[in-house]
Amino acid sequence: MKAPIKERIPGFALLSIAVIFSVIPLASMFTAALHEQGTVPVGIEWPADPQWHNFIDAWKVADITPLLVSSIVLVLGVVPAAALIATMAGYGLGQLRIPGGSVVFILLLLGLTLPREATIVPIYYQIRDMGLLNTQFGLMLVLIGSFMPFAVFWMRAHFLTMPKELAEAAAIDGAGAWQSFIRIQVPLAVPAVSSLCLLLFLWTWNTFLQAIVLIDDPSKRTMAGALQNFVGLHSTDVVLLNAGALLIMAPTIVVFLAFQRQFMKAMISGGVKG
Repeated sequence: MKAPIKERIPGFALLSIAVIFSVIPLASMFTAALHEQGTVPVGIEWPADPQWHNFIDAWKVADITPLLVSSIVLVLGVVPAAALIATMAGYGLGQLRIPGGSVVFILLLLGLTLPREATIVPIYYQIRDMGLLNTQFGLMLVLIGSFMPFAVFWMRAHFLTMPKELAEAAAIDGAGAWQSFIRIQVPLAVPAVSSLCLLLFLWTWNTFLQAIVLIDDPSKRTMAGALQNFVGLHSTDVVLLNAGALLIMAPTIVVFLAFQRQFMKAMISGGVKG
């Protein structure tokens, strides 16, 4: 049964405000990117002669191709590993009685309170001592570790919502904890894992600070690093700046739109409860 119209008005109003604040900046950037280079567009104004080649010029100027490949490699290395570790850890903390599990969970919560800026210096020296400085593998390890507090918290919250009767029924049928995890828990956790993978992708793709500090070679950094190089070279060309920013943002927007249903399904099914 649907709620009365009067009760739905505040929700529609908040949603409309959110859409306005999300769409208007993108629309302004898009129209600005189509103006002639060297001009300073103001507001949302569709140009009389759209300069579509600005996107090609921005791609070349920012040298996005190697950074695109680097970002894809980082995503393929970070997202599956982080999702797998977080899912197993969340299952252990949410469904199994692990000695010291509460202590581990408290430590993870403390990890959520630490800003990345406060940990980047000790991480730099640790990666240097491991001989992994200026390597994508070292950056992958840092990203996986920095994502773990939230990722484990997310998956633990999901497994806490799973009925204990499922594990008990599996145990009666002779299934151990690992078999119960693979055959019962993981299939039910697909929405939560999918939404977590979406978040991990967005965070990995937009990684900036760790990539700048830990990798000296600009071609091994992420797409976000392209904007810094672009700003340094063409800080006065507003048109190319907008075109380059849209190119960097495009993959994250496409991926989010493609997987938004899974994300909302996890939110509705209780993926953030706990």
